[in-house]
Amino acid sequence: MRGRNTAFIILPGRTDVVMCGIVGYIGPRKALRVVIDNLKKLEYRGYDSAGVAVVENGRPVIVKKKGKIADLESSLDGQVMDGQLGIGHTRWATHGVPSDRNAHPHPDCTGEVVVVHNGIIENYAELRRELREAGHKLASETDTEVIPHLIEANYNGSLEEAVRAAVSRLEGAYALVVISSREPDKIICVRKDSPLVIGLGEGENFVASDIPALLRYTRDTYILDDHEMAVITREGVQVKDVRTGEARPKEVFTVTWDAGQAEKGGYAHFMLKEIHEQPTAVRETLRGRLKEGGVSLPEIPEEVIRDARRVFMVACGTAYHACLVGKYLMERIARVPVEADLASEFRYRDPLIGPGDVMVLVSQSGETADTLAALREGRNRGAHVVAITNVRGSSIDREADAVIHTLAGPEIAVASTKAYTTQLVALTLLALRFAEVRGGDREQIAALVEGLKNLPELVQEVLDTEDEIKELARKYSSSDDVFFIGRGLDYAVAMEGQLKLKEISYIHAEAYAAGELKHGTLALIEAGVPVVALVTQPDLYEKMVSNITEVRARQGRIISVVYDDDEKAREFSDEMIRIPRTDPLLAPVLAVVPLQLLAYYVAVERGCEVDKPRNLAKSVTVE
Repeated sequence: MRGRNTAFIILPGRTDVVMCGIVGYIGPRKALRVVIDNLKKLEYRGYDSAGVAVVENGRPVIVKKKGKIADLESSLDGQVMDGQLGIGHTRWATHGVPSDRNAHPHPDCTGEVVVVHNGIIENYAELRRELREAGHKLASETDTEVIPHLIEANYNGSLEEAVRAAVSRLEGAYALVVISSREPDKIICVRKDSPLVIGLGEGENFVASDIPALLRYTRDTYILDDHEMAVITREGVQVKDVRTGEARPKEVFTVTWDAGQAEKGGYAHFMLKEIHEQPTAVRETLRGRLKEGGVSLPEIPEEVIRDARRVFMVACGTAYHACLVGKYLMERIARVPVEADLASEFRYRDPLIGPGDVMVLVSQSGETADTLAALREGRNRGAHVVAITNVRGSSIDREADAVIHTLAGPEIAVASTKAYTTQLVALTLLALRFAEVRGGDREQIAALVEGLKNLPELVQEVLDTEDEIKELARKYSSSDDVFFIGRGLDYAVAMEGQLKLKEISYIHAEAYAAGELKHGTLALIEAGVPVVALVTQPDLYEKMVSNITEVRARQGRIISVVYDDDEKAREFSDEMIRIPRTDPLLAPVLAVVPLQLLAYYVAVERGCEVDKPRNLAKSVTVE
């Protein structure tokens, strides 16, 4: 735990932690403008409704609207609010359909207590019944609405004590921000298993569920831990244990990356910008970690690596696909047995993990609820926990025994791109470090280190073929189905390629191990169906060509991903996507980039909202 004294809870039942956007402000400025501006930085976290509450003449005035923040702004047109304390929220629906009524903020019966909330209250139905029986009038379908009514019921002259009493009744995960006309000079926040950051200013202070919302105003922050409460006024911030009320000392966390990194920078979408940031992201993740003939990962004690019996790699979604590559690399390079698991399944299968095992958690946000629960399960059973994450100060970052930061910078688009490639790089470094310590092939290690040094330039070479991929996307954007096939490492990349296409273009896409075609998959291949075939692994080349021939015999159209010096590929390809030659074990970093571009341009051709695909949100786990 790297010296931290923190209480841990494994949540029973549902562990849905939805990354809605929360902001708050108190200070000399007009709060409405600050809140709206900061909400826009978090719209990627939820965008089916949005709302604000500003204290005007001692009372909260609430305006909320189904739709995006632009719809909320339209509804505010002409409305004058000069109040200097306000909160806001942009929602991704879990309880109750997207609607004005279900949008946050939510008030109590009197309109004096107002709450925004990120997370899931698991016992809301029970609390709802109890509140209604006591005479409270609840107006929405949300789980959140029980919170302001609980605060109302427990208010006895102190908002802080009322919030503490209300929180003691809640089961689940939450980040709460509370204001009240009874004490209109403060904001109260509470965090449990859902991120919350306090921005520190002079004569003003801020709150948000993610750092990009704060950077226009401040770089100095407090990152709340579980069970912490912040009482925020213009003059300062007090952090306390919400269970005991005792003060908790906090260290200021100063953000070092530029606010401009969280903007589109001239690109049409965040996703395209983040695809193009991959050479830099890969370079940053490698920086300081390569040495002559080896790698430097001082974060992980050498004895932990030397004594490891097995490695468990656990993640969700795109990060899980990175784990599939990591498993292959670790077993191939370091000769250590590895299991790759979906975090949502891991803790429910009574895993055989314990002392002597190393658990590797991979999460872009460091807040993925199922991955965090798996971390706690593995640690409780005695495993040494290594995290690979992009976000410093996140829950997984703080709770792991060791952390490899990917240094990709903020990733705003829902569809992950640069986080995935930097996860691949981090997993490669980890496999190489294991091989070094455990007496692996020194020549192979040195060759891979040299290959890693060249990766940023090679990724840029792939990006330079963007116009060709854009033309391919135009040609196949009307397809109803697209299949991805590969063997070995190529199959793992095919999994990520199909996910990118389906999540942002809504085309049905599936990935299959090419050797399994005869076991049923060929029944789905018919004339004209596009099949993306990854062919980057020399030891499986001839097998892969045989599988492609089977597809061509059914008149499927082959879009091959091959090395730029592969002349034979013309014989079995209808279209070719070429990548620079590299060590086959590093090929996934290059092979996935054109698949990201293909998915992006197909989605653009189809008129889809690339950064905000339907029914999805950033950093969300729904069991």
